[in-house]
Amino acid sequence: MSDTNPTPPQDSAPTGFQSTEDMVAAQASHEADALSSTQAELAELKAKSAELADQYLRAKAEAENARRRAEEEISKARKFAVESFAESLLPVTDSLEAGLTIKDATPEQIREGAQATLRQLIAALERNKVIAINPAAGAKFDPHQHQAISVVPAEQEANTVVSVLQKGYSIAERVLRPALVTVTAPK
Repeated sequence: MSDTNPTPPQDSAPTGFQSTEDMVAAQASHEADALSSTQAELAELKAKSAELADQYLRAKAEAENARRRAEEEISKARKFAVESFAESLLPVTDSLEAGLTIKDATPEQIREGAQATLRQLIAALERNKVIAINPAAGAKFDPHQHQAISVVPAEQEANTVVSVLQKGYSIAERVLRPALVTVTAPK
């Protein structure tokens, strides 16, 4: 007997096969590559998310600024809406004041002054889109623009205007005051 220990049998894998250690190392390497790829993708998605969050905040701030500016414009429009209208009425006021300063005016002069002032007032109203509603006799009654005060028998077709008791007015096609009219009764 010999004192030499026999060498344990070696794993001798046929060529083309890997040892278990090589397979584990390859799998670990593959997992490391997948992990680093996933981490890179995660970092890219985080950067994209941060960019989108920044864009969202900027858009939100821009929308808020636009809303605030619009509210300021609306506030200014309301505040100064009558400015143009008031400016167009100033000449009418001036004419009335000038007429009142004349001490010894004749009735004809007062009438001429009143007619001239009325023309100024009508022109100022029309410049500001305030239009008289003054239907002619025989016009069809329109409940959106006219208010019937009385119904009278007449030879005309029913629901036609007989006379206007008071003119109405509209502004930008919205009725401020309907015309007060008498209309024909149904037969």
